[in-house]
Amino acid sequence: MNGMLEPRVDKVTVHIGTGESGQRLVNAETILGAITSGVPVRSVAKKTLPGFGIKKNEPIGCRLTLRGERAEEFLRIALEVAGGVLRRGQFDDTGNFSFGVEEHTDFPGMKYDPDIGIFGMDVSVALKRPGYRVARRRIARSKIASKHRLTRDEAVEYVKNKYGVDVVEAA
Repeated sequence: MNGMLEPRVDKVTVHIGTGESGQRLVNAETILGAITSGVPVRSVAKKTLPGFGIKKNEPIGCRLTLRGERAEEFLRIALEVAGGVLRRGQFDDTGNFSFGVEEHTDFPGMKYDPDIGIFGMDVSVALKRPGYRVARRRIARSKIASKHRLTRDEAVEYVKNKYGVDVVEAA
């Protein structure tokens, strides 16, 4: 197979939504930093939702983006923690996929602390082929050939082969 057509992990984004600021958000940032060995960034509310007690521009979660070897290493562990099974519906038409982890205590080295609580997280994975930057760069931008675009089926095959994940049809 042509090396330029081999899919690869572009980035892995990990997000913990707390729905409020304060100590709970600080705890979530600590956990996310410990699991990924990175520095999380706060996510702010885009609009005011009085029913949930959320104000616009209030920090309500934290996220972290991983790339390269760190992204692949984290993804391998996160897929194992998530049970090693994904649904086909979790993949989009361009080959990206997302899944959730219910408890941070499932990760190796993490223990339950009653002062912190239990947090779940969303993991979003962006897959791409080498050379895809041509369509996004600012100078000399050009189109990507249709055979160079990643499809859902190719992404499913890549994840099955590389990470040993079972991809099942939606029930």
